[in-house]
Amino acid sequence: MNSIEVTRGTNEGITAAKERTISSEKKTQGLTVSQIMLVAVLLAAGAVLKFFVGSIFSVGMKPNFIIAMYCLAILLVKPKLKEAIIIGLLAGAVCQFFPGTPYLNFPSELIGAVVMALFVKAGRKAGGFLMPAISTFVSTVASGGTYAALLYLLFFSKGADAPAPLAVFLGIIFGTATINAVIVQLLYIPVATAMHMRADTKKEN
Repeated sequence: MNSIEVTRGTNEGITAAKERTISSEKKTQGLTVSQIMLVAVLLAAGAVLKFFVGSIFSVGMKPNFIIAMYCLAILLVKPKLKEAIIIGLLAGAVCQFFPGTPYLNFPSELIGAVVMALFVKAGRKAGGFLMPAISTFVSTVASGGTYAALLYLLFFSKGADAPAPLAVFLGIIFGTATINAVIVQLLYIPVATAMHMRADTKKEN
């Protein structure tokens, strides 16, 4: 009888330890290697778009399609807020390789990434089927608005004239937001489906 009770107690202890280990892993688990690679690939694709389309514009602010790609990445990998902040800062770092006002992309992309992460946390309640488009549009406006505000502040603090009329900046911001929203809405479902199919294949193997 005592032997049975000891064995039962040992098994319960092992089970509890396993549960604690699993719980601990869930709490500390971050992005996987494949998710990090996906973010990197999407940021690179956004950089290519920014390079080719941005060369058409000569004003101080240009369309930034890197925003579309990190919005899509955040939608797909569903990072924690701190991880979304890192994605935003990485996007800002990528933007430094392009001509423009240095360092302003760091705060602007950080804001855009945080807004996108909050939309993802809210889930489908934040727009239903059109949630990818709506969240990307708002995130792009938040990022572009932050960039424009900082740019104007920088020029006015030096006593210089504005780099371009506000109407031009607003047109670029909302135009880019619209294009980004369409890009992410069109890409989200097929890319998400491909990711799920790949995950299912790995489970079967």
